Amino acid sequence: MGGAITQGQIISYTEMTALVGVSLQQGMNFRLPGGPVLLMSRRPNAPYDDEIEDDGHVLIYEGHDRPATSSCPNPKNIDQPRKNPGGSLTQNGLFAEAAERHKTQGEPPVQVRVFEKIRPGIWVFNGVFDLVDSWAAHSNGRMVFKFKLKLSHLDAELVASGPALQEEDDRIIPGWVKFEVWKRDHGRCRKCGAQSGLHFDHIIPYSKGGSSKSPENIQILCAKHNLAKHDKID
Repeated sequence: MGGAITQGQIISYTEMTALVGVSLQQGMNFRLPGGPVLLMSRRPNAPYDDEIEDDGHVLIYEGHDRPATSSCPNPKNIDQPRKNPGGSLTQNGLFAEAAERHKTQGEPPVQVRVFEKIRPGIWVFNGVFDLVDSWAAHSNGRMVFKFKLKLSHLDAELVASGPALQEEDDRIIPGWVKFEVWKRDHGRCRKCGAQSGLHFDHIIPYSKGGSSKSPENIQILCAKHNLAKHDKID
């Protein structure tokens, strides 16, 4: 599924596009050489209602609107499309059909890399997720697509964090926590001030009772200090 990256790693937009091999101009990207990619946001005023459930093991991702045009200046007023005007599948349709094949035909779930926006130009890798379900939902007087993704532990290279695979009790840090920690730590490693190769790190590991939902238990570390810390408590 492309280049290696660890869960919780912070990267720039330029680094993200270099990793996936293409310039990402949209949030839903099914047909990429290294496999599908979804870009999500839970920042204030995010354009779509993306949700995190089960302490980060499950994502509920909202489908995307058709592009605004002169004949459709406000896509938020119409149903999200499954097909383009010419009959080809939209990104919604491509992800929905993959989920339907998994549910009805027993195909292995498509694995999707998910990146979350924490500020303009700055993203965090949430992990590799299995696309397991899709459905239509009412939202503000129209129909939207919803996609359910479950955290996958099958891709060891991409889900690994540090020298060993994270255990089943790993959790995604909520977006608001990431945003607060980024502001507090000024986008730098708390140990050395580095501004590249950064990761969100649990000060007290989740497996030892540390919380993912408190900025006080989350810090930014560079790759060197994240690897050195591993599962130690500072």
